[in-house]
Amino acid sequence: MDIMKHCPNCQAEIIEDFQLCWNCNYSFTENRVVEIVDQDQLKRQITCLRCKDVPMHFTGNYKFHEGTRFGAMGNLLELFVNKETFNIYVCPKCGKAEFFTP
Repeated sequence: MDIMKHCPNCQAEIIEDFQLCWNCNYSFTENRVVEIVDQDQLKRQITCLRCKDVPMHFTGNYKFHEGTRFGAMGNLLELFVNKETFNIYVCPKCGKAEFFTP
């Protein structure tokens, strides 16, 4: 059986190992209520530079790395490869893709 604790903000019962109240988002590590940002709010509103005023669609966050994998030791050597992450937006009219850092 899990040991329970109470949230000091809303008095909800929380499992002892949890660091965030499920009811009010009180953070036990920061001792305050934290705001959770929806991923959709993080998307940029971008229009295509070629098509003028055509909104570009967010296609996702993609991770790229430089170089090639190195045989059997590939997974170990991946620790030393430069990796970059980008948000990619595509124009539905002309197909232009733009990369942005998240």
